[in-house]
Parts: sequence; structure tokens; C-alpha cells
Amino acid sequence: MRHSNDPITLSLFDLLKAGPGPSSSHTIGPMAAGADFARRAAALAPEIQAAAGGLRVRLLGSLSATGKGHGTGPAVVGGLTGCPPDACAPSLLRRAADPHAASLFLTLPKGRNIPLGPRNIEYGPIRHKHPFNNTLIIELLDASYPPQRDGPDSPVCGAEREGRRPPPPPDGPVQSSVDAAAAGGNVLFSVEYYSTGGGFIRWKGMKREKQRKPPHPYADMKEFKARCAESGLGLDELLMENETALTGKSPADIVAELDNMLGIMRDTVLRGCAAAGTLPGSIGLRRKAAVLHERARSLAPFDRALCLFNAYAYAAAEENAAGGLIVTAPTCGASGVVPAVLLFMEEQLGLDLKARRRGLAAAALIGFIAKHNAGIAGAEVGCQGEIGVASAMAAAMLAHARGFSVQVVENAAEIALEHHLGLTCDPVGGYVQIPCIERNAVGAITAYNAALIACNENPVSHKVSYDEVLRAMAEIGRDMNAKYKETAGGGLAVCLVEC
Repeated sequence: MRHSNDPITLSLFDLLKAGPGPSSSHTIGPMAAGADFARRAAALAPEIQAAAGGLRVRLLGSLSATGKGHGTGPAVVGGLTGCPPDACAPSLLRRAADPHAASLFLTLPKGRNIPLGPRNIEYGPIRHKHPFNNTLIIELLDASYPPQRDGPDSPVCGAEREGRRPPPPPDGPVQSSVDAAAAGGNVLFSVEYYSTGGGFIRWKGMKREKQRKPPHPYADMKEFKARCAESGLGLDELLMENETALTGKSPADIVAELDNMLGIMRDTVLRGCAAAGTLPGSIGLRRKAAVLHERARSLAPFDRALCLFNAYAYAAAEENAAGGLIVTAPTCGASGVVPAVLLFMEEQLGLDLKARRRGLAAAALIGFIAKHNAGIAGAEVGCQGEIGVASAMAAAMLAHARGFSVQVVENAAEIALEHHLGLTCDPVGGYVQIPCIERNAVGAITAYNAALIACNENPVSHKVSYDEVLRAMAEIGRDMNAKYKETAGGGLAVCLVEC
């Protein structure tokens, strides 16, 4: 969570990626880690594959604290079958979560296939000494490993079964006490993964791949504006030149992928607006998007538009909570903000596909700079990095789609993020439902208002830059107590139960 002088080399589709909800850090990232491990295991020496008899996944940090509500275990298991997040059907995650379902398998071409299910998942300490909060360790074990069943010794599962909240994290860091030998099974091969937010993963010993160099390098918004001034290119034109250089894709292919992301976002909202019933999990939260969408018809014009706007955000956020297909923008938990603004731009403002596409590029720019210089994971900086950044992305998207300058785009993003500073990540029960779904709606409305202000004020009178507000967000994230960062150990997650 500090400024990096290295240029941003992310692709648009590193940030905007399709996958299952409810959490990019807890679902998409761990699923990607599982798929990566499956690929590595299938390439191991034949004698190692032949000796394998079991597999263990250890979840640490907030993956342990709220992994049950976020579906982390099923996500890893689904990935271990070889399925990447963007190809995941909800039925796969349901099978992976069901201890009585037919077994799924880790395929070892030179050995026997390893059965997979909930018993392969272990929930470790919330506080640990690994470099990233969201850490998972996947181990291929020999035949002496007996998969553990969920029991009272599980720090999360036992507490949940008794209707209690898991204990808050201790004041100081605690080293993981899980010992591979004591737990049973000799480790044949293991990888320590880190889910760093937005569906991105890293692993211990990861070496930086040689990156292609962008023709217009920038590390923050100040540098991006300087590159635009030097080149004479518009915002989306400069991003397109960088994207083609970094990925080797043609402009036509990039446009097609952007349109695909726009289509997935639109479909997510429409599915959510048509769905009813109760969301998964013990909270028993009923969906509201369809009700809001229907009741909007009877309202006066201004209220109707605002109610529809809220319905769109609820719809995508509820689809995410149900494990449906969403697009990270920048994360799963905040995946309702940008789609809501996009559909509002289309249906209420009449902005065409070309304008929405240009706007989505601006949204990605704001997400790039936030991830590079502060963070977008709730476990690292709190919800200010998820809903706050999503709102900033959506505000920038609307300003750019309407044809305003890069300075106005920056101002819109800054206003939106500034008014989310300090927002904690305190999901009730560990589910991405309360307060997450409503926060998507509030974040979408804030984005619209931020863009409205920025597009109508005198741009030169704006005092705070996007880079400055990101520095503030990073500092707040560093100071924020761990119980307010996705562990469900404080804030609303506790008060809703106790009050």
C-alpha cells in the first residue's frame, strides 16, 4: 500500500475479469490459485504423482475468518478440478460445497486422481506472519494423509455451528501453529498463494515476468495526464495504445473484449432484476432488486429514475452474493457499482455503446492507479478500497463517456473516493450481503453525484487530486484495525448481532 515508481503494466482485462461471486479476494483469487496448483501438480515428476494420496488446503487471515460466508473452500476445490474462474458454472461450486455430492478430483496423469471436497479445507489462524493477509497454502500429500472433517477444533466452523461469532483477532501477529506432520501426511509438493484483491494472485518465490513496455508509461494520475499532454492522445486512445503494446492484441480484439465485459455486466443486472427469493447463507436475506425495479414504475419521474438506479446496483450485487457470474470492477464485493451506472447511462441518459465503451476504459484507468498505489482489497485497506474505488471508477466512466476532459475525469474520481475514506469492511456473518449490497447502491449514486459536480464546477478550482486522496486511503488502510478489514470481527458484523 505505497506508491510505486514502476509504470503500470496491467491489462484492462486483468482488472475487469469475469468470474463467480461473492468475493474477488475470497472466491475468484482462491479459485485461480486452485487452478494454478492443478496445472503444476499435473506436471510433477511421475514418481511424485504416483506417491500422492491426499491434498490439504490451509486458509489463513481473512480467508479463514470469513471464508465460509465467502465460499472460499468450494472456490479452491473448484479450481483444483482445473476450472478457471471465468469458466465456472454455479453448479460446480455447489457440488464443491456439498460433502455428500459425488466427488470432484484433482487429476494427476501419472498417478491416481485425488478426491476433493469440503474435508480438504482447513481454517487456520486469522493473524499470521505471511506477507499478505489473504494467504492459502495448498499441499499435495502422500497416502498417510487422512482428510479432516469440520469439527469443534476449527477456529471458524465450530463457532459458527454453536451460533457464536469467531473470536476477534489478537492484538499482535501470531504465527500459524498448523504443522503438516502433526496434522497427518507428508508433504510432497506445496505452494503458498496470496490473494491480493480483485482476483489477482501471487505466490511465494514468484518471479516477475519480463513485461512488455507500454509506449506511454505512467505510475499515477499526474504522470498519466503528462503522457496525454505529450502525445496529444485522448484518455481512451492512450490506454488503447498501451493495451495493444502490453498484450499484443489488435484494437479490434480489445474492443470485442470490452464489449463482452459490457454485455456480461448488463446481463448480470437484468438477471438480478428478474430474480426473487432468499440469498444463500444463514442470514436469510431476501432479494430486493426485483421489488425496487417493479415499484419504480409507480413513482414520480425523478424518484422513478433514482429507484431504478438503486435496483440496478442491488441486482448486480445480489447476483454476486448468490455466486452468479459477475465482472470484477474492481472487485466482486463492489461489482454492482459500475454495472448500475452503465445501465443508467444506457437506459436513462441514452449514451450509446461507443460512449459506454470509452467510459469503461476510463473506469479501468482509475482502478489501475488505485491498485498500483494504495490497494483494492478489503482485507488490506477496508471497504474504501472496494466500494470507494468502484464509485471513483464509475464517476470517471460517466464523465469520460459524456466527453469531458481528463482533468474533469480525475476530479470526478477524486470526489467519489474522498467521500468513502475510512469505510470499513465488516460483513455480517462473513457474507457479502450486509452491508455490502446496500453499499453498492449508495456507491453508485455517489458516483453519479460526483460526476455531476465535477462536470459542472470550474475544473481549475478543484483542490484535491486523485493521487492525494489515494495516499490518504493507503495511510488509513495501514492504520485500520484488522477487525475492520474483512474478518467480521468488528463493526456492523458484531453490532448487528449484539445490539
